[in-house]
Amino acid sequence: MDWLQLHRNSPVVDAHCDTLTAMEIQNRRLADVGRGGHVDLARLRQGGVKIQFFAAYIAPTHRERAVTRVLELIDRFYGELKLNEEEMMFITGAGDIQRVQNTGKIGALLAIEGGEALGGRLEVLRMLHRLGVRSLTLTWNHRNELADGVSEGGTRGGLTRFGRAVVREMNRLGMLVDVSHLSEAGFWDVLEVSSQPVIASHANSRYVCDHRRNLSDDQIRALAARGGVMGLCFYPDFIHSTAPSLEKLLDHVDHVVSLAGAGCIGLGSDFDGIERTTPGLEDVSCLPRLTGALWRRGYREEEIRGILGGNFLRVLEQVLPSGQEDPGGVSNRGEKVAL
Repeated sequence: MDWLQLHRNSPVVDAHCDTLTAMEIQNRRLADVGRGGHVDLARLRQGGVKIQFFAAYIAPTHRERAVTRVLELIDRFYGELKLNEEEMMFITGAGDIQRVQNTGKIGALLAIEGGEALGGRLEVLRMLHRLGVRSLTLTWNHRNELADGVSEGGTRGGLTRFGRAVVREMNRLGMLVDVSHLSEAGFWDVLEVSSQPVIASHANSRYVCDHRRNLSDDQIRALAARGGVMGLCFYPDFIHSTAPSLEKLLDHVDHVVSLAGAGCIGLGSDFDGIERTTPGLEDVSCLPRLTGALWRRGYREEEIRGILGGNFLRVLEQVLPSGQEDPGGVSNRGEKVAL
């Protein structure tokens, strides 16, 4: 098997893109071709993506109307699913993962970036879960009702009482807790509170590239020890301070593997949320190049499959609800599910 065939046969998962916001700004649809951005249906196919996380990002400018804003972006997500129902499938339960593989459709997982979207209420979290949200990045860079983000270095604040309650409720509901952008104190609080593996959907190694958004060696070891996964982020500033490249990204892979093995690494491109791209990784269609680079570095087929998506699939299958659930609270078999 050559590396291109390996890529085509792998369950490629990208755990973070900001395409919902980018489509609004660029006035485009997922099915549009040649309208800019980094992610569309054609390029997802070219990149071999099987499951794409779509983040509803709550920008600081929307903080005062965060609940309304997240509903706007979820509505856009639903609209794209409807327009592209022959190409895409909504993932809300662990059972959907196999169905995606069987149908050949692209699986779409709905995520939120920024706990401001909860409006300080667990009831809102539960309603967002009913709408199909299955992953929540607790903070962006700044402080919110859940915790401090990485920009709040002066306070060293971790999870608030509400933030701890959110993590526990997410565990109960079957939602992925995402520690990207979270303060280091908050990271350790999450690992203390969570009964499930957690993810860092888009973050790299701080040892390789000393950026506050990257994870320390201790964080990486702890995340891996709990069965979690970190998604390699393609934002140049998180890869190398002066000369980011695909090969430099693989230096992050090498270091993380030396710390904790290949089982804690996935992909979290941050496409459509970054203003600059890394040479060789200009958009989602370029993902096969990453597979080729891993192959040339000497990684084994099973390690590459895990990095491309198998590791995130493991966490999804463990954390997501076991049944195939309709976001409205009715299973696809017509049975009522518990609300």
